[in-house]
Amino acid sequence: MTSLIVFKRCVEAIRQGLFIERVSTTDKEFHFQNWFRARLEETGLNFEIGGRNSYPDFRMVATTDGYELKGLAYPGRDANFDSNSQVPSGFHNGRTVYYVFGRYPKKPDGDRYPVTDLVVCHGNFLNADHEYEHKNKNVKGFGSYGDIMIRDRKMYVVPTPFHLVEGVAHQQTLILPADEETGTDFFQVGELRRREAAELIVGYSFDLQTNEILPKKVRAIKLFGALWIEINDGMSSI
Repeated sequence: MTSLIVFKRCVEAIRQGLFIERVSTTDKEFHFQNWFRARLEETGLNFEIGGRNSYPDFRMVATTDGYELKGLAYPGRDANFDSNSQVPSGFHNGRTVYYVFGRYPKKPDGDRYPVTDLVVCHGNFLNADHEYEHKNKNVKGFGSYGDIMIRDRKMYVVPTPFHLVEGVAHQQTLILPADEETGTDFFQVGELRRREAAELIVGYSFDLQTNEILPKKVRAIKLFGALWIEINDGMSSI
């Protein structure tokens, strides 16, 4: 498990004042990823970088861990994020997936600015269903001539830990399943529990005449939840 090493190095970098460095004002995506990439390099762990639309963003070589990055400007939209290519999950294609959320100033004075808050969480905290397979489908025959294709490209809007958990603002927080061992460098500061929904959406339909979208639901018969433990590296707590 690399999450302890990676999280610890990120916390050390924040305390050392290692800032995000934005290449230009048009860089709205990769500046936080570049900051995290530098922290991975400092750990000495081997990793690979995914392509622009691949998932997760960083993949460890010696282990099956992967990291998906979400940079959030603050103040701004930090209660949820768009996931355009993959519904969040703690496991994907044989890998354990961790999500890394970093907040930074929305309007910094220059091109160098700090990571103000950091949350690294196991993907199961966001969604514990590992069976759903994301696919984009299409239907042909739309339009007056019947030669237009409608592409069903899904977008998932997912709550962030800043919305789900109280007290993580201005902190560095690691959220792991309860059964993961952390060693003596970390201590437990609280427990998090998420309750499974009583109903699950298994499909939906869209009416092109009324523009109404209707979900198809079934009663939940499988429990995905577990006991979650929030762990910090020792200096701050919630």
